[in-house]
Amino acid sequence: MAHDWEVHAVRVTTWKPGLVRVVASASDPLKAPQMPKQRGAGRLLRVAVGALETGAQWVVDLRQVPHWLIVGATRSGKSTLINALVAGLARQPVALVGIDCKGGMELSLYGPRLSALATNRAQAVKLLGALVDLTLDRMTVCRAARVRNVWGLPEDERPVPIVVIVDELAELFLVASRNEKEEAQAASTALIRLAQLGAALGVFLVVAGQRVGSDLGPGVTALRAQLAGRVCHRVADPGTAEMALGDLNPDALHAAQSITPEQAGTAVLASADGWDRARSHLVSETEAERVAAEYAHLTPHVPELVTAGGGTSADDVPRARLERLDGEENE
Repeated sequence: MAHDWEVHAVRVTTWKPGLVRVVASASDPLKAPQMPKQRGAGRLLRVAVGALETGAQWVVDLRQVPHWLIVGATRSGKSTLINALVAGLARQPVALVGIDCKGGMELSLYGPRLSALATNRAQAVKLLGALVDLTLDRMTVCRAARVRNVWGLPEDERPVPIVVIVDELAELFLVASRNEKEEAQAASTALIRLAQLGAALGVFLVVAGQRVGSDLGPGVTALRAQLAGRVCHRVADPGTAEMALGDLNPDALHAAQSITPEQAGTAVLASADGWDRARSHLVSETEAERVAAEYAHLTPHVPELVTAGGGTSADDVPRARLERLDGEENE
């Protein structure tokens, strides 16, 4: 059909029983997606990170899909997507927490905008434990106020949303000794608890990795079940694609396995409702550092995370000027 119509691509999908939807693309919208001009912070926890194959914006909305799994081999576009997401969230009144067990090589670009950053597994275990405790404290507050989530609390009592970015999940789960096994189990348990409890309590997870498979331990499969948002770039092994998409949509899995090295940046995102091909906007290292510096004043000081290790001291973190949802501001 694409050849006969002389268009870039034609996609046929099931719309509803008895009907199909035929979408023809005259050109490739993923060839060079442009970053949209942003005015202000935008809607809370909602970021336009790229373009869909349909030509529409690729939007990650953590209020709708609170937890995400992002996989991809080296130079596949995984880091580009994370940069686009963090750069968008940096403009908003949220706390960003990084776990980068490769010595912080990726997330340290956003150092001034991070409320805490763990650069090894020991720090990550302490930081994740503190996040679980903080989440349980929020649960107590909601229960006392007789509301089902933090969004039901009054504006002046609502805690700041926290987005936890975990880069290279395998570094948390791989073990070489008994002591490392205990650390890995502690990290796994904490991540699963955050995924189970966090959505209603303002704590969101973005978990990324080059390789994610059941060989990393049973905790990975349990965690995967809690991460409803799935993004798969080109991967080096079929097991990672299977882990990301196999339980959601067989067609999405086939599409992801068809991504070639020449299509760097292209990804397949899937949910229980269907799948799409997409590509994230390019955010250079220079731009990432500029965004982190420009919005450093929005970095909330979260004492519970600083005392857990991996954070910065109260003197090093500027007091946050948080924009309330009703448009007013508080120091």
